[in-house]
Amino acid sequence: MKRTAVALSAAALLLPLSACGGSAEAGSGSTVTVTVGYQSKTINTVTAGTLLRSLGYFEKQLDSLHDGHTYKVDWQDYATGAPITAQMTAGKIDIGSMGDFPLLLNAARGKQLGRPTHLVSVTGYNLRGGLNTIVTAPGSKLRSLKDLKDKKVSTSVGSAADGTLVRALQRAGIDPDKGISKLNQQPAVGASALSAGSVDALSQFVAWPGLLAYQGKAKALYDGARLNLPTFHGVTAREDFTRQHPAVLTAFLKAQAQATDYLNRQPVTAAEKVAKATGLPAEAVYLYNGAHGIATFDPALRPQLVSALKQDVSVLKAAKLTGDVDVDSFVDDGYVKKALGPSYAKRLTASPPPAASEVWPRGSEKTLSFTSPKQLLAHLAAHPDGIRAAYVPDATTGTLWFADKAVWVADGDRLLPFVAPATAQDYISAHGGARTVSYREALERAS
Repeated sequence: MKRTAVALSAAALLLPLSACGGSAEAGSGSTVTVTVGYQSKTINTVTAGTLLRSLGYFEKQLDSLHDGHTYKVDWQDYATGAPITAQMTAGKIDIGSMGDFPLLLNAARGKQLGRPTHLVSVTGYNLRGGLNTIVTAPGSKLRSLKDLKDKKVSTSVGSAADGTLVRALQRAGIDPDKGISKLNQQPAVGASALSAGSVDALSQFVAWPGLLAYQGKAKALYDGARLNLPTFHGVTAREDFTRQHPAVLTAFLKAQAQATDYLNRQPVTAAEKVAKATGLPAEAVYLYNGAHGIATFDPALRPQLVSALKQDVSVLKAAKLTGDVDVDSFVDDGYVKKALGPSYAKRLTASPPPAASEVWPRGSEKTLSFTSPKQLLAHLAAHPDGIRAAYVPDATTGTLWFADKAVWVADGDRLLPFVAPATAQDYISAHGGARTVSYREALERAS
């Protein structure tokens, strides 16, 4: 998911392989099977996976090639990026999507095994790192990262969520190797461990933190956006396949752009589609993929994201998951430039949508936006039974969070939401007279 990427062993590459990636080598009139590996529940990859598949845009783009081939798309769903990389380096998956840290492992493994891959586009990103969050149990007394010293923390080693944990602990003055007891677990296993009380905290990637918070099974301890380091998901493709079928990759990226435009134009409908396909609550999907969600969707390979990828290499090297990775040779923006045409340059510099407070009324296919969290609270107080979900941006980082799960601070007449207690406390320390209030009190003050 931001794919639980773990070090890929030789054994992983011996998993049963059923697909026949890029199966057609013949000339005109042959059938070409294009195998796409995706992660349905890694919802920031949906424009290259779940949503794209449901819309059928890729198949339509392939039909329009009219090059004498018949095309078949084999969609393969995985829980993490690691098996997608294993299948790609075995020549069984042609195009795959995963998070930034797993992408680096994909690059390293492909080069090591003589089957190089390339990062060809981006799906969803957050320029501050808000896609990763550290959470604790609802009744936990932990209030800040410093409270994690000597505690048990679950994460997925090699994932961006682990990268967030390592960097955040270092900034808090805690040795990530010796200061905590780290458990390397799949996201679902870690979530169960948190509920069972066998770990004190869980550091994970989208959509797990938001999902657990929505379900009342966790509360935020640390907002990854405080690192102010970009995180993203992207599309990787096998070099040998794309050299043989360049038009196929271009068609895929055109289809991805169409799915991206669909999501951005119809975020509520897109969230419902993804929810139906994955079984995730649409409210949790919308937290990340909505009009003002934590993720911004665009295929362009922005320089900030490539720069962040280079900074990620050192984290994986320190964990002994990979050696040096030549990011510049891994990134190939030629295909996405061709697919997007003149719009590509504009996309590179476009600003993400501004943070905003948002309400999803019950029974509505449209959301309502508010210019301030206080206005949103007033609306909630006046419509206690008519709300499906309400979202507010952290007053410091801009990370969207559920209004009823946020930490609220009263500062004079202002009501300010924060994802995590420590962020709220930092604000209070810098603003005399400010204090935390309960969600109930915030509603009463707004009304």
